[in-house]
Amino acid sequence: MTGLPRRLRALPLRSRLALLVAMAVAVAVAAVAAACWLTTKDRLTEQLDTTLSQVKPNGDTIRLLQLGCSGQLPDDLRLLPTPYTIQLVSATGTDPCTQPDKTAIPVQTEDRAVAAGLRQSAVHTTEAEDGTEMRVYTSTPTPGGQAGVAVSVAMPMDQVTDPLKELALVLLLVSGVGVVGAGAAGLWIARTGLRPVDDLAHAVAHVAETEDLTVRIPVEGEDEIARLSRSFNAMTESLATSRDRQSQLIADAGHELRTPLTSLRTNIELLARSDDTGRAIPPEDRKALMSSVKAQMTELAALIGDLQELSRPDAAQPGPLQVVALHDITRAALQRARLRGPELTITAELAPWYVRAEPAALERAVVNVLDNAVKFSPAGGTIEVALHRGELTVRDHGPGIPAEDLPHVFDRFWRSPSARQLPGSGLGLSIVARTVQQAGGEIALTPAEGGGTVASIRLPGAPTPPPEV
Repeated sequence: MTGLPRRLRALPLRSRLALLVAMAVAVAVAAVAAACWLTTKDRLTEQLDTTLSQVKPNGDTIRLLQLGCSGQLPDDLRLLPTPYTIQLVSATGTDPCTQPDKTAIPVQTEDRAVAAGLRQSAVHTTEAEDGTEMRVYTSTPTPGGQAGVAVSVAMPMDQVTDPLKELALVLLLVSGVGVVGAGAAGLWIARTGLRPVDDLAHAVAHVAETEDLTVRIPVEGEDEIARLSRSFNAMTESLATSRDRQSQLIADAGHELRTPLTSLRTNIELLARSDDTGRAIPPEDRKALMSSVKAQMTELAALIGDLQELSRPDAAQPGPLQVVALHDITRAALQRARLRGPELTITAELAPWYVRAEPAALERAVVNVLDNAVKFSPAGGTIEVALHRGELTVRDHGPGIPAEDLPHVFDRFWRSPSARQLPGSGLGLSIVARTVQQAGGEIALTPAEGGGTVASIRLPGAPTPPPEV
């Protein structure tokens, strides 16, 4: 039994579908044919029983039959020819008296019960002494008959079995044609229905061989195959977008790395040439070169860290989410901002607000926003920081962002023309936007009244943690 399912699994899908359809139709047809055959058999047998029950030999016929069995019937008296076999059954157990020229039928217990008056009638199927299958109906004799004697009327079962044999042959032929037709129809339906699956398989094979993600499958209808095609098209589109973004990230990263690496290489070559030629670089120039090398190393380290942050999938979390105090994180970021812009005035109004986020990533995002404000604020300027009902705003009084540049401020490696002379990689705001989105929040940069820019971060609140004991 275990070999059949394995063989089915080894067949192609369309062959399995056609075979299953044929099997289902075969079972249904077999059930219908069996029900039809059994119903016909019952009806024909019932009709034969009705015919036998209507045969009522009278008293004269019974007396003639008894005389014939005892050998006392005159030659000029004979029973009229009849298709039935009539015999008398005695309740005493003696041999039955069978109509002349007819084969005797074995007497059953229910026949003797009728003769003894214990039953009104009995009907059963038995074999005559010559092997003929007979249907027997036994009943009490007509009024005037002999007491203790029953009359059995029998007919061959050919009237039932012959039509049933013909019916079985017809049902077998029709069932065979139906099963073969169902298998052919199932195979045709399977081929037609699975044609989109074949197209999908060819498309997948083409993508695997050529890595061509521009392949799209035509979508027709709203069935499961159509949904599968839409899912495949959406998948290839997402993969194409991801590959384009990856290529763009690599190209942009190479471009951004080239500048600090070129400067670092130039400074190191100057130091190496000085050692090789024996020409000492003036102390002040050597100190400036070393400071430049350190600055370039710091910039490279920051750029590599930003690239590592952005290399993670968008759906991946940098760490486990925790309920953290946004106001405390903002205060810590403000301390670092004041160290980087000691000449600036930074005011802060922070109301308590708890969020669910990764603490280190959220602090880095707030630091990046404050660094942008410090970077673009004029000397002696003011930065206003406020946290109220889950919205953190950072307002600077710098040159502001042109309207045409606002749609690009969160793109990777994008820097406005006015910011290209300032240190940075153009990844800070991209990391901020990603961190805020992972925490379920929103970020926006808008022009401020009177000049400058307002950065707004909105984060959903989280249950306040219990106080520490």
